[in-house]
Amino acid sequence: MTPVSDAVLMRRIGERQPEALQELYRRHASNLLALGKRILDTLEDAEEVLQEVFLRVWQEHLRYDSDRSSVSTWLVLIMRSRAIDRLRNRRVVERVHGAAYQEGGESYTSPEGAVNVLDRQREGRVRSELQELPAEQRQALEMAFFEGLTQSEISERTGIPLGTVKTRTLLAMKKLRKNLRQEIRELL
Repeated sequence: MTPVSDAVLMRRIGERQPEALQELYRRHASNLLALGKRILDTLEDAEEVLQEVFLRVWQEHLRYDSDRSSVSTWLVLIMRSRAIDRLRNRRVVERVHGAAYQEGGESYTSPEGAVNVLDRQREGRVRSELQELPAEQRQALEMAFFEGLTQSEISERTGIPLGTVKTRTLLAMKKLRKNLRQEIRELL
């Protein structure tokens, strides 16, 4: 019997067939785990991120676009992104804990609590900067990031040409990057 392609497995995942997810996991987990371990340096973190990746595949299978990449490339991109997010989060926790210890000895906050405070502050700053954008640029970014829509989906929903959506998104991202330069540096 000829094995089915990854693309067929993705279609079956869309039909909510758990065995398709199992097969996709069987095919790709070892490579993704190795990538995660290279980025994160610990097997435990890499395993947790690997589970997040396949949970995301199950929940957000519609985000996969066969015209943009192969399934394996898409999985690698998700793994890389999630692993880097975890690494950045770890660095923030270490920095916050170090600063809290220097200021007053023992820290009475949990690492998660400190990160949550920082995340809320950053989120507030980003939302504030979003409000400063022209309405059409803000709308494009909000639909992309908060609703998870692709630029094509934004174009379809709003009736705005795809090129215009792309331009608005690009201009908005440039403005945010410029205005949030310090926050970006802190994450790296």
